[in-house]
Amino acid sequence: MSTRPVVSPGSPVSASGFQHPLRVAGAIVVAAVLFVAVPRFASEYWLSAVLIPFLVLSAAALGLNLVTGYAGQISLGSAAFMAVGAYATYNLVVRIPALPLPIALLGGGLVAGATGALFGITALRIKGFYLIVSTLAAQFFVEWLFTRVSWFSNDDTSGVLVAPRLAIGHWTIDTPASRYLFALGTVTLLYVFAARVVRSELGRRWMAVRDMDTAASVIGIPVAGSRLLAFAVSSFVTGIAGALWAFAYLGTVEPHGFDLDLSFQVLFIVIIGGMGSVVGNLLGAAFMVLLPILLSNAAGAFAHAGIEAGQLQNLQKIVLGTLIIVFLVREPDGLARLVQTVLLRSRSRSSSASAGSTR
Repeated sequence: MSTRPVVSPGSPVSASGFQHPLRVAGAIVVAAVLFVAVPRFASEYWLSAVLIPFLVLSAAALGLNLVTGYAGQISLGSAAFMAVGAYATYNLVVRIPALPLPIALLGGGLVAGATGALFGITALRIKGFYLIVSTLAAQFFVEWLFTRVSWFSNDDTSGVLVAPRLAIGHWTIDTPASRYLFALGTVTLLYVFAARVVRSELGRRWMAVRDMDTAASVIGIPVAGSRLLAFAVSSFVTGIAGALWAFAYLGTVEPHGFDLDLSFQVLFIVIIGGMGSVVGNLLGAAFMVLLPILLSNAAGAFAHAGIEAGQLQNLQKIVLGTLIIVFLVREPDGLARLVQTVLLRSRSRSSSASAGSTR
């Protein structure tokens, strides 16, 4: 006669048994809100000016976080690889009209990944400040290349290319809601891809190289190959984000849309959200997108304090710089660690309160 173990309601086994259905139900609710409720009830302003840039910037930060947060290779050329992905996708869509849009996006990401691996060769010999300079050189070189060589812009003399008509099958992507759904679906796939990569053997190799490359080499990890793959995978994700930035948000493809300021913005998202955290990219991007909106809404209060409306942009830079210093000194893991700490404390308090009530 077989006997089953008796599990008390408050035991960890019973709690874990309930956690899986709750997570599935929570994921279904979140997906329903994001894919159904938001595009139906959100205004065009929130879709075009808030949610789409939030999604695209979080994807770009995700790509940078793969090479910086997980592999330990610092890069300031994120906007350059975003530009490569945007221009490659544009040329694939324009020059091969029969090519489906998802395949063109994938092709643009692959071209950006190959470009990232090419510039990542420098990471095999140099590191630290010198690696930063080499990725910064990639930023200026790519911007110069797309400005001077007219072939990449389909021999257009204006320099500003209008994004081509987007469609997937019979679904035409020409409204703010459709562009939001297109960006949301693509970014979701990128996050699923990145989460699988960081949990794989390749992700563990990156973290080993990041923590101590000499020890990683001793135990048989190919340090050079791991670094090149980090730059390639990072640039692949960043390139697709660049295509979304041009097609779904800007509506144009131009070199100045991928300038150095965008590279710093993506880097700040990684620092504020948390290096080595997938969820931190969402938190950092939300902060970067919502901060200007909060400051503009508080313009009246700042006016009473003697701060003019024209100084709000400088105030935004002061707040952003102060927070970056605070995060680097006090909490290098960013908002992701802060949120995790708050959740752990709330769970411990609720569990202690429930334990006290059962006594």
